[in-house]
Amino acid sequence: MSEESKRPEETPETQGGEPAETEPKAEAPKDEKKPKKKKEKTYTLTREQMEKAELAAKQLASVTDQFTRLTAEYDNYRKRTAKEKETIYQDAKVDTVKAFLAVYDNLERAVATDADPDSPHRKGLELIFSQFKEILKKLGVEEMEALGQPFDPQRHNAVMHIESEDLGENVVSQVFQAGFTLDGKVVRFAIVQVAN
Repeated sequence: MSEESKRPEETPETQGGEPAETEPKAEAPKDEKKPKKKKEKTYTLTREQMEKAELAAKQLASVTDQFTRLTAEYDNYRKRTAKEKETIYQDAKVDTVKAFLAVYDNLERAVATDADPDSPHRKGLELIFSQFKEILKKLGVEEMEALGQPFDPQRHNAVMHIESEDLGENVVSQVFQAGFTLDGKVVRFAIVQVAN
């Protein structure tokens, strides 16, 4: 045999005179891929193009600002109209209650007469008057307690003064016309007599 035939054949692993490896190489898991770096593209702009881009950015900022302001104005408008609607409702309710307080006064006078307490006419008036009080109560209308209370100019209208040693100073001694509140707000002042 010739020398060439005694030589082992060259394989891709042994080319270049390097010995072949007997152990296989460990492959990297497929999940662990090396992240590829993306090359950012660069563009060359002319001065004119740059000016147009800056102008577009300014216009966008202006429109964004206008949109933000318009949104805020609309929100304020919505809140304001909701509040006005509630106020209009309350004012209409107060006006309606005020109109019916005259009926309350007349029913109160009719029941307070010295007529026969067993008469059907008086009993009917008492029933109507109690029903009317219940309706007012359901609407949130309450009669103010004034008799024996300290005089309060925010709730009482004094039309007379008397000298009395039995009552303290500035105490309501008599109520001529009842006062009413609606949800805590005075609808009608109580007309009273105050002791000095």
